[in-house]
Amino acid sequence: MSRPIQASLDLQALRHNLEVVRRAAPRSRVWSVVKANAYGHGLDRVWSALGATDGFAMLNLEEAILLRERGWKGPILMLEGFFHADELPLFDKYRLTTSVHSNWQLKALAGAKLNAPLDVYLKINSGMNRLGFTPERVHSIWQQLKAIANVGQITLMAHFADADRPDGIDAAMVRIEQAAEGIDAPRSLSNSAAALWHPQAHFDWVRPGIVLYGASPSGQWRDIATSGLQPVMTLKSEIIGVQTLKPGDTVGYGSRYRAMGEQRIGIVACGYADGYPRHAPDGAPVLVDGVRTGIIGTVSMDMLTVDLTPCPQAGIGSPVELWGNEIKIDDVAAACGTVGYELMCALAPRVPVSTR
Repeated sequence: MSRPIQASLDLQALRHNLEVVRRAAPRSRVWSVVKANAYGHGLDRVWSALGATDGFAMLNLEEAILLRERGWKGPILMLEGFFHADELPLFDKYRLTTSVHSNWQLKALAGAKLNAPLDVYLKINSGMNRLGFTPERVHSIWQQLKAIANVGQITLMAHFADADRPDGIDAAMVRIEQAAEGIDAPRSLSNSAAALWHPQAHFDWVRPGIVLYGASPSGQWRDIATSGLQPVMTLKSEIIGVQTLKPGDTVGYGSRYRAMGEQRIGIVACGYADGYPRHAPDGAPVLVDGVRTGIIGTVSMDMLTVDLTPCPQAGIGSPVELWGNEIKIDDVAAACGTVGYELMCALAPRVPVSTR
């Protein structure tokens, strides 16, 4: 029998979450964001479940080619564009939409030999100061793009740093409107948080990412608890060992946890080499045999330890949910001082994955 840890993906939940986004932004088309190997879910496993989307958005050229080879004929947006000019023949061959955020990309587009123009997303720096042109430069860049024969439709694109807050897009929208003055072009501005909570930013295309996979863009499950979003990924394992501690006994590397009294603990086949965060604190939530409890002691490479006090019936072979329908990935991430995005993306290749 193989090691009992396994991740399972609920593809119906993925389809459902896409419909939740459509209801939230009914007048917009949807770019389903599948970067980072579909947020750790496996692009090849899940893309067909998102087949009702209007387009896919990603970073890696290899993943875009994979979608084309699997039969996707709709739009594909490369969120960071091309990284080198010699990639443009492949953008042309596979008909990819490219973002443009730097001067060198303009020159590369102008000098490329393409069979047909490429659609372009002109990136506005909305104040996040990662990629994009400052608002005062956008009109000039737009004019330059219009003059390049290799450029097809131009869409204005921006991103929000603080869309999980009620007033979090206000300053960015001022910069975007400044940049867009006098430009008649479609817009794609909204990430997951803006798609859910800021309808004034929906415009022509929204770009949901984390919400498609059933986690919260704010990192707090309570913020999406009434949204109808459903977790897609469940990570499960089993108890493979039980110890009974005496007062003063310690657990794990560094002896971080010390028992105050007699206590049963369970050893779970899951560790940081599977993608569970090593820095998870005592009390990080876990479900053992249907009962919520917490981990104790430092997470090891291949194992972690849980308190069996709330579930005295549990023993070797008892099922454990690390995250999923009952233990929300956002709650685990919050306990660990991170976000659900990181836990999804960190799922290790050695963990078997099934779909349903």
